[in-house]
Amino acid sequence: MACLFIRQSDRESLTNHVFSTVRRIAATLFIFTAVLVAQAAAQDVGKAPAGVVSDQQEVISSLTAKTDALQKKMELSAEDDAGLVDIRLQLEQLSRELLQSGVAFRPRLMEINTRLEQLGKPPAEGQPAEPAVVTSEREKLNAEKTEINAVLGVAENLSIRIDKLISQITEIRRDLFQNLLTKRYQINFALGSEVVDAFKTEMNDLYRTVASWIRFVASFKLKSMLAATFFALGAAAVIIIGGRRMFGRMFEPDGRVEEPSYLSRLSVAFWSTFMQSAALVVFLGVTYYLFDYFEVLRGDIGAMLWSLFYVIAIVFFVSRLGMAVLSPRLPKWRLIPVESRAARWLMLLITATALFTGLDYFLSSVYRVLGSPLALTVGEALTSTVVIGVLVILIGLVKPFVDEEGHPKPWPRLFRYIVLTLGGVTIAAALLGYIGLARFVSQQIVITGTILATMYIGFLSSQAINVEDAFIKTTVGRRIKRMFTLDDATLDQLGLVTSMVINLLVLIVGVPLILFTWGFQPGDMITWLYRIGSGFQIGSFTFSPAGLLSGVMVFAIGYFVTRWFQGWLDGSVMARGKVDAGVRNSIRLAIGYAGVAIAGLIAVSAAGIDLSNLALVAGALSLGIGFGLQNVVSNFVSGLILLAERPFKVGDWIVAGAVSGTVKKISVRATEIETFQRQSVILPNSDLINSAVGNWTHRNKLGRVDIKIGVAYDSDAKRAHEIMLDIVRAHPMVLKNPEPFVLFANFGPAALEFEMRFFLADLLGSNTVQNDIRFGVLEAFERENIAIPSTARAHEVKPAEKWPADDEQVEAQVAELEEARSKRAAQAAAGRKPGRSKKPDPE
Repeated sequence: MACLFIRQSDRESLTNHVFSTVRRIAATLFIFTAVLVAQAAAQDVGKAPAGVVSDQQEVISSLTAKTDALQKKMELSAEDDAGLVDIRLQLEQLSRELLQSGVAFRPRLMEINTRLEQLGKPPAEGQPAEPAVVTSEREKLNAEKTEINAVLGVAENLSIRIDKLISQITEIRRDLFQNLLTKRYQINFALGSEVVDAFKTEMNDLYRTVASWIRFVASFKLKSMLAATFFALGAAAVIIIGGRRMFGRMFEPDGRVEEPSYLSRLSVAFWSTFMQSAALVVFLGVTYYLFDYFEVLRGDIGAMLWSLFYVIAIVFFVSRLGMAVLSPRLPKWRLIPVESRAARWLMLLITATALFTGLDYFLSSVYRVLGSPLALTVGEALTSTVVIGVLVILIGLVKPFVDEEGHPKPWPRLFRYIVLTLGGVTIAAALLGYIGLARFVSQQIVITGTILATMYIGFLSSQAINVEDAFIKTTVGRRIKRMFTLDDATLDQLGLVTSMVINLLVLIVGVPLILFTWGFQPGDMITWLYRIGSGFQIGSFTFSPAGLLSGVMVFAIGYFVTRWFQGWLDGSVMARGKVDAGVRNSIRLAIGYAGVAIAGLIAVSAAGIDLSNLALVAGALSLGIGFGLQNVVSNFVSGLILLAERPFKVGDWIVAGAVSGTVKKISVRATEIETFQRQSVILPNSDLINSAVGNWTHRNKLGRVDIKIGVAYDSDAKRAHEIMLDIVRAHPMVLKNPEPFVLFANFGPAALEFEMRFFLADLLGSNTVQNDIRFGVLEAFERENIAIPSTARAHEVKPAEKWPADDEQVEAQVAELEEARSKRAAQAAAGRKPGRSKKPDPE
């Protein structure tokens, strides 16, 4: 035993020694591994940012070189407004790329700062030294951070430089516009002879240029020119023919119509102007493109031909618009109630104004291509602008209307003063030498006026379609009704949507065109759109219309996906699984509210709205809930409780106070109950939670029905009991188990009271069963001569007369009554037959 004990103790000591050795080895391996991991991390920290820094340094160097090139280009394009706009767009793109380059350092800086916080500060003097690995890692991290900050500093300086260049471009463009309008030319009599001589010379040069181009085309490019013209005519014909087939009567006015509606006149004016102008623009555009593609055009001829095509399109559009609005030949289709003679004069003046404006633009382009003398350009612009000013004044002096007495009536005062002022300013600016201002005003009178008139017609059309039942009477409305078999209410709503779309299209198309005519470039529009898309800041809140629109779209998509999933789950999954209607309703509502909530949160995030900014709103909302929204929140919470606990469900027959009916819908605010009279009662959920509610079909539709019947006292009670029991047992819908029972309930004041008690599998059909049983009892009692007494009727009790206040009058009345009673008694005694007993006086 001793030997065995010694061996066992040796074995335990050996085991302890082995375990201690293993622990030491494991601790050593752990420390060694930790050191290796730290060194690897330090090496990774040193290596990881090197690529980021070098890459971004190359990016910033490239952006700097591009900025230098754009600055030189800006100096060379100091007189070119469109070129300056293009340079500004490129600078703004460089600014965005520079911002992205700075953002690329953000993850690495966060890693460095987090690691430095983990390492902590270096030990102070007198404290134990830290491991060399930690010190080395901290130094590398600080060096990398310094290098990144240096690169960010270079990027920030470049960003400041780009912003300054953009500001300089804005100032240069503003100065160019001001110089255009404020530059004054010397106007004298010597200018006339100089202009005439220069005009003859330049017209000869223009003739030789065009003639040489025609000879070149006839010799080498005739087939290409004819083919291009043929394809252009084909494209225009497609628009004309397609427009006539699609719009039919709206393409041109019909003189056979006696009284066309205002909407019809608007539609004809719009579509006739738009389709014919579109066909001409397509023809001119395709012609120019194919001429250029087949190398029919030279540089000088191409510039002059483009100006000519532009003038032709503008003059044609103005004349067609004036014809559509004024309609000199068909007064019934006229949009403005002017006299026919005035309409013809206005049509002539408007067309002449557009023609002289276009001629001025075309000749200025020709003189620029030919390098004509400045005197010729000034003289031509002076003549054209003065003629345009005179025409505008004549338009303002026309008296297009007729008063009640038949006398001519001028334009409204405000419109007339505006037109006369514009004409006078044009003439005065031209005569004073401000040719640029005069030309700018004359061009805006025609182009901007035409665009505004077109937009006004569009707005009038929108208002006309917005009238109730107006869209149904249009050709498009009738076609849509036939194609999609829509009712009048839906078509009326579609007309409202069409009206909104027309207004939106008018603004989207008209406003940019007006801005273009006022000197803004397409690049300006792109910049504004980008700024609108990226958002602008109001206080601490960043508002982004594009982000808001994306948020609305995301919410709409989430809402419709939720509704689709609700319908699919309810109709395809739960309906096939024979899930209870109440459970289906609860699940459907829960999914609906959860889906809408999730869609709302995602939409808010997509819109770029910081929810932390809504803390103040949430606090105010909480205060409002505490005071004014108590009932709303109470009903909401009660609705959640009802959906979770389900004390009743959709389809249950419940009794809540004076309301009894079937549950039709359970929402988070109220519950809809349909009574047996088909009345829908909306009960707040808090009333259903805080009050007693009876549910006839809570767990199942099994229930007991009681029918009370009275039997006369002189009838056979036992036979009545047997008859009632046989009738209730014989009914097919009465359950055999529990067995039906007839109770002799009470000896009533007018009848023996019985109760027929029986159970039905479906209480919702109890009325039919009660009806059958009552008719059966009535027929059986009639056969067995068992009477059902009626309820005793109460006799009316006359109220006691009050004692009058006059005692003497009362005594006299009582005496009179006694005397009358005595006389009646004597008369009765005298007329009574002998041998008949005398009845006591009832009084």
